[in-house]
Amino acid sequence: MATLANRTDSPAPRHWEWQYLDLMRRIWEHGDERIDRTGVGTRSILGAEIRFDLTGGAMPLLSTKRVFWKTATREMLWFLTGGTNIRELCAQGVEIWTDWPLDRYRREAGDAIGRAEFSARIVADAEFAALWGDLGPVYGKQWVDWATYEPTGDGTFRKGLGINQIAQLIEGLRHNPGSRRHIIEGWNVAELDAMALPPCHKTYQFHVADGKLSGLLYQRSCDLGLGFAFNMWSLALLIRMLAQQCDLEPGEAVWMGGDTHVYLNHAALLQEQLSRIPSGEPKLAILRRPSSIFDYRIEDFAVSGYSPQAHIPAPVAV
Repeated sequence: MATLANRTDSPAPRHWEWQYLDLMRRIWEHGDERIDRTGVGTRSILGAEIRFDLTGGAMPLLSTKRVFWKTATREMLWFLTGGTNIRELCAQGVEIWTDWPLDRYRREAGDAIGRAEFSARIVADAEFAALWGDLGPVYGKQWVDWATYEPTGDGTFRKGLGINQIAQLIEGLRHNPGSRRHIIEGWNVAELDAMALPPCHKTYQFHVADGKLSGLLYQRSCDLGLGFAFNMWSLALLIRMLAQQCDLEPGEAVWMGGDTHVYLNHAALLQEQLSRIPSGEPKLAILRRPSSIFDYRIEDFAVSGYSPQAHIPAPVAV
């Protein structure tokens, strides 16, 4: 098994990103090689942890490659709408969910359409978007409209009011901060088969202590080379928005990975990234406090102090 470059000349104090780089190296050099759902193959371990202190506006943006934080932020804001159709994302130039409906369309319609043309058609044609752009009851649907069913009295059930987990979470943080039930769950077993992709970042738990809000994300499956950067940013962003809405200070972002892996076709990405030295301390300012967590806009967020090294392209396994 190939050994990747091992840069140990990190500055003192140790930059948080070394946690990520060390984990990536460990998985590539010592992980179990496995055939996965995509057929690409991975090297994988079970169980990983990365922690980040959010004090002073600090945000966990990787510096060893460019992370498109506005794209990740637009995705988070879309989750909070409860949306499940890629049309709203495509209209903003966000293509991170397009590959799954595009793959389905190509298979079922027999049309080898390109991604750009597919996305343009999704935006332009509402009927086409309704037919081909829906992802099923993915993250946002579970977060703000978890389905419930009520007995009718004749042995059947009718659909009840959906559960808004985000709204319930904020009420709990405001009025019962010491609770151990501050949880957002995306793993709705009854609806997994209807989702384009079952939730990877599936469970969030929040903790209030000394006036600070910390959050923990358990991610059942993590593509460390591509997905982690967005997942870590989104966790920190959600903590900051919740803290602002609940008159708390941001505390710590704790990421925990289940099946944590790198794809075999990402060798060049890993080699390049592990040759780089992390640096910098990017910070996030929230420029406005809306009346509700559901009313943030992309213009409300500004990042300073972010000077990443060059973007490293890599293929997405669908």
